[in-house]
Amino acid sequence: MNWSALEALISGVNKYSTVFGRVWLSVVFVFRVMVYVVAAQRVWGDENKDFVCNTAQPGCTNVCYDHFFPISHIRLWALQLIFVTCPSLMVVGHVKYREKKDALYTHSHKGTHLYANPGKKRGGLWWTYVVSLIFKAGFDTGFLCILYYVYEGYDMPRLVKCSLEPCPNTVDCYISRPTEKKIFTIFMVVSSALCILMCMCEMVYLICKRVQKLIMKKHEADKRMFVENHELTPLAKPRSEFRSKSSIRVDPTASVQNISNMKSEEETSKKM
Repeated sequence: MNWSALEALISGVNKYSTVFGRVWLSVVFVFRVMVYVVAAQRVWGDENKDFVCNTAQPGCTNVCYDHFFPISHIRLWALQLIFVTCPSLMVVGHVKYREKKDALYTHSHKGTHLYANPGKKRGGLWWTYVVSLIFKAGFDTGFLCILYYVYEGYDMPRLVKCSLEPCPNTVDCYISRPTEKKIFTIFMVVSSALCILMCMCEMVYLICKRVQKLIMKKHEADKRMFVENHELTPLAKPRSEFRSKSSIRVDPTASVQNISNMKSEEETSKKM
C-alpha cells in the first residue's frame, strides 16, 4: 500500500486543525505508519511459516494456526489505519465544497465572496470537524476492542495447546518471536490510546471554545440592549425641583378678587 500518498492527502487537513489535531497526525504517521511499514511487517512476515506444532499430522498445524490467529495483526492494523485516517477526508471534502461554492458565488456576484475564509471552522464545517473526531476516536476504540477480544488480551504467549481436528491429540504449538511481537503489539495499542486521547482533548477544546463564543455574544447582546433602553428613557428631574414645587400650596378655588378682599380686610384690622 502507498502510505506516502495517503499521508500527502491527509496532511492537507493540517491547516484546518488545532494543535491537538496536528499532534494526532504526527502520532499516526510517525509512531504508527512508520513503525508499521519499517518494522512490524518484517516481524510478522514469517508467522505462518514458523508456527510449528509437535506433530506430523497433515493439516493440524494449519488448523491450529487459523484458530489462534483468525486475522493477522498486520492486516488488522492496516485496516485500523485506513479507517482512522479516512474521516479526515470529510473535512477536506467540505472545505473543497465551500471553495467551489464561493468561486461560483464570486463569479455571479461580481467579486463578492460568500465565505471570508472557507477553511474557518464555523457553521457546518465545525460540525463536520467534530463528527470526524468522533469517528476517529470510535474506530480506534473499536479496533482495540476487536484486538483484545480476538486474541484474549494484548499478550503474545510462547506456547499454545491445540486439540482441534485433525490433530490426533492435544499438541503443543510454538509461536515465532513472541517477545518481539508482544512489544510491537503493546506499542501499537499505546499509540492508539494516545490518538484517542488527542481526539477527546480536541473535541473538548472545540466545544469549550464554541460555548465561550456563545456566552460572549449573549453578553454583548444584553449590553447593547441595556444601552439602547437607557438612551430611550427620559431623564429624571432633580428632587430639589420637586420639593420647591411641592412646598408652594395654592388654593385652586381662590380668585383674584377674593384675594384682594382678603388683603383689604387684613389692612383695616391692623389700623384698628
